[in-house]
Order: sequence, then C-alpha cells, then structure tokens
Amino acid sequence: MKYYDALETRDPEQRERDLFAALPGQVAHAKRNAPAFVDLYKDVDPLAVNSRVALARLPVIRKHELIERQKSLPPFGGLNATPVGNLGRVFSSPGPIYDPEGVGEDWWRFARSLHAAGFRAGELVHNTFSYHFTPAGFMVEGAARKLGCAVFPAGVGQTEMQVQAIADLKPTGYIGTPSFLKIILEKADELKADVSSLKKAVVSGEAFFPNQKALCAERGIQALQAYGTADLGLVAYETAAREGLVLEESLIIEIVRPGTGDPVAPGEVGEVVITSFNPDYPLMRFGTGDLSAVLPGISPCGRTNVRIKGWLGRADQTAKVKGMFVHPGQVAEVQRRHPEVGRARLVVDNETGQDRMTLRCEATASEALAKALADSIRDVTKLRGEVAFAAAGELPNDGKVIDDARKYD
Repeated sequence: MKYYDALETRDPEQRERDLFAALPGQVAHAKRNAPAFVDLYKDVDPLAVNSRVALARLPVIRKHELIERQKSLPPFGGLNATPVGNLGRVFSSPGPIYDPEGVGEDWWRFARSLHAAGFRAGELVHNTFSYHFTPAGFMVEGAARKLGCAVFPAGVGQTEMQVQAIADLKPTGYIGTPSFLKIILEKADELKADVSSLKKAVVSGEAFFPNQKALCAERGIQALQAYGTADLGLVAYETAAREGLVLEESLIIEIVRPGTGDPVAPGEVGEVVITSFNPDYPLMRFGTGDLSAVLPGISPCGRTNVRIKGWLGRADQTAKVKGMFVHPGQVAEVQRRHPEVGRARLVVDNETGQDRMTLRCEATASEALAKALADSIRDVTKLRGEVAFAAAGELPNDGKVIDDARKYD
C-alpha cells in the first residue's frame, strides 16, 4: 500500500474543513479538563474557534514557558487533560520539561513517517533512540509495532555491539540520529562487518547533512527525515519525493513572526506553531521555537497535506544589549507601530567598541519615518537604536528578527 491511509490524499480544502470542524470540540475539551486552559481561555467561546482567523486570536504557548508553568503547577503546568495516574509513561527532557505519554497504539503518531520510508509488517527495526528519561525510543517503537515490525531496542552508544547486532540479526531498517548511523556504518567498515541488510532509515533529532545523505545513498539505504518534538510527537515527515516535509494529518500548522502570534505571509520564514488534537495533552497554538516556512503546491509523492521546508533555525533570538535583554517580540511591536514597514530585523554589532543596535527595514526612506522608528525603538526597548532603510525584498527571508553580529575576538 503506497499511502498509510486515505487521509494523506484528501482534497486540501476538505482536510481544512475537517480540522476546523473538529477544533471547537478540542477547545471545549481543553477548557473542561486541563486546568491551565480554564484561565488561558476564560474569555474564549469554543464554538467560535472554527477558522484560522479565530485560531490566530488564541495565545501562543511557547516551549520555553513550560519550565516555569511546570514549576508552578507540577508536573505538566496544568496543560494535561488526563490525570497523571491514568497516563502510560512520564518522561523528562532537558530543562527539565516533563512530557506525558498516554495509553494506546502509536500514541506519538510516528507510524505515518515510518510507512513513508518503506517500513512494513514482518521486518526487524534497529532502534537507536534512547529509552532512558526521554521519549524518543518509545515514540518510534510504538510506531514500528503499529506497522507490524519487530524492534531491537538498541538505544544509544556501544557502537561495536550495535554493529554486531546488525550483522547477526540483519534488520532491514534503522531508526535514530543521522550522525549515529554514519558512525555505525564507519565502524562496520573498520570491523569488516556485514551490515548491508539495512535498506531504509528514519533519521531525526538533528540536521541531516549532505555527507551523511551521500553515505546512505552509497550504501543503498533510503534515509528519510522525521521532525517531531517531545511535546507533540510527530510533526512532519519526509517522503521519497524529498521535497520538504509533509505535515502529520492530525495537526494544524501556523507559521508566525517570531515573538508574536501573528501568521506570516505564505512562504515567509517564521516560528512553527502547532495545534494538536491530542486528547491527553491538548496543546493548542504551541510555539515549538523552530523556524520553517510553508512550501507551495502539493508533493510529487501524491500526499496533499501542507509541506514545510524543514528545520531552518531557532526562533528565540533574544540578545542582551548594554545589560538589557531585547526580544523578538519587541522588534515586532516596533514594526506593528509602523505599518508602512515591510520586513525588518534588528542588527546588533560592536564595531565601534560598544554595543550598537540598527533596525534594518524595508520601507521608503524618509527622515520623518527614521525619527519615528528610532523613537519607537527607544520606547519599546529602553535603548537607543539607529535606523537603516532597505529596498523591498532586500532583507533575507530567513526568519531572523534579531541578528547578533557582535565579534568577541
């Protein structure tokens, strides 16, 4: 079967209708069962949250906020709709941030990505993600089991033992980071071990560099990427078309200007914000902190969901200038006060021997606008900033709002 299910080839407009028809129920469920949403959505009528415009009015919950939320209301900051004792597992990610796993098959929804990479029932999968503290090992094991695959829980480290297990057990698939796959293949060469049974891989957790892709291709391994987080599970996955990552079917994605909740224009780089229909952990407008952009059109593989470019950096670009923090949201506030400004970024340098801020913005140059912008910079950041104008389209479309260009050597 080419596709995991019929959802992957739905008419895009039908998918949009289906998601937004279900959204009011998810908002009501969160308000009813997750304590944090009682306050967050106190003035929200769930029935009214039935469009992208209405969704964009809800507050963004950013990943970096989870640490403080969880400290004030452990263990999940009141964002869980299922009590802790009724969950399947609880994990810890760096921060620490505690992550829930509910009960049920493929709870993290990774099976779709494994299927797209060619994993099928009856195969053995070599899983090198950690089973300790963090959820990654269980995320993909549940997906492999859902597909009918057996799993060797290799975990991390012990490279020689990993190579021996692959040579002995002859799994057809690898799951883990691309860097560790490269290490395993190179160690197998050193040991003269036969690991040629590996024909497919799903890699995640870090960037997949060209030299790693080339090595996999040389060895006859089709390696495709999956993008997920410990909070959301699978977000998007690569297909054999290798043109961007296809969004998982049960999510709504928005790309917003860093530091705000404002959706950007199609194709613009911004922060990935996800609304999930997870009943246990109903994260809505969850700011991942990752930058990406939506690709136009439909994937050549035939899947019709939204595609994103993949990971393009981090949205948290906070800089400390003259002892004071400057946030992307402050840059967005300056921009909001001046609608005649298009794209903008705040460049911080120290070429003069001291910190200097310059707001580069796409707008028609004028002394009056320059003064008004400088006044707004001072009002919002409490710091002095200069203004430099650029032509429309001159600033890079990379999602960067604050460019810290200071040199310290």
